[in-house]
Amino acid sequence: MKVLIVVNHAREDAMESARRLEDWLDERGVDVAWAHDKRRFPLAVDSADDCDLVVSLGGDGTLLRAARIVGYAGVPVLGISYGHLGFLTAAGPEDLMVTVRDALAGELHVSRRATLDVECEFERPDGTTYTRHSFALNDFALSRGGAGDMVEFDVSVSGKHIDRLRGDGFVVSTATGSTGYALAAGGPIVTPEFRGMVCVPIAPHTIMARAFLTSPSDVVEIEMSPERPAMRHFFADGQPVRREKDSVGVRACVRRGPGDLVLLDRSSQSFYDSVSRVFYGQVGK
Repeated sequence: MKVLIVVNHAREDAMESARRLEDWLDERGVDVAWAHDKRRFPLAVDSADDCDLVVSLGGDGTLLRAARIVGYAGVPVLGISYGHLGFLTAAGPEDLMVTVRDALAGELHVSRRATLDVECEFERPDGTTYTRHSFALNDFALSRGGAGDMVEFDVSVSGKHIDRLRGDGFVVSTATGSTGYALAAGGPIVTPEFRGMVCVPIAPHTIMARAFLTSPSDVVEIEMSPERPAMRHFFADGQPVRREKDSVGVRACVRRGPGDLVLLDRSSQSFYDSVSRVFYGQVGK
C-alpha cells in the first residue's frame, strides 16, 4: 500500500503529526509520499495516481489542495483537522493513528462528493481566445477585480438564458461547497447527497436575483457583458484559474465533473454533525 501525505507546512503541529504518521506507516510496511510545500515549490506537480489513500493534515484549505491532487481519480481522501473549522475533515490530531488505521482497513464511512469541471475562456489583447480547464470540489466563482467596479454578466443554464446581472460576482458550487463561499453569499446549506449545482449571485444590484439549484446534468454558463468591461477574476476552489498575462476572462462553463471525490468520515451523519457544530454552535450535543 502507498499513502500520500498532504500537510499544511505552515503549521508545526501538523508537520510534527505528519512525521509521526510517516514513522507509524513505515513500521507497518506502508510506502509514504509527501506532497510538496507549495510556498517553496509553487510550480511542483503532485500526483496520487499510484496511491491507495491520501491523508490531509491541516484545515479545509489543505483538504481542498489534496482534492485537487486527486482530481477525478477516485483515490480516497482522509482529512485530519488542524484548522479553524474542519468542516470536511474526519477527526482531530488526538485520533490520528486510529483514524488512519481504520481508513486503511476500510472501516470508515465513504462519502462520494460531486465535483465540478470548469472551462474558462480568456481573451488576449489581440482578440484571440483560449480555454483553461479546472477541477473544483467546492465551487467556481466569478469575482469583481481590484478596482472595485461591479461586473456585468449573463447567466444561462443548459442553453436557457436566465438573466443579465450586475454585482460583485457569481458562485456555482457543489453540495460540498454550499457551506463555503455560496453560504456566505446567501445560498442554502445542501446535503452532500445532492448531485446538482448551487448557483448564488454575489451582492447583485437588484432585489429580484435569488439562489437556485440545478439538476446534475445541467451546464451553467456565465458570459461577461462586453458593454461593461470591468476587471474580473475567475476562481476554482479559491485558486485563480491560470491565465496568460494581459488576458481577461470572457466566459465560464461549469458542469458536474466526470468523477466524484471519495471523502472518508466517521458516519453518514458527519455532515449534519459539522453543520450543527460550525454554524449552530452545538458542541458536544
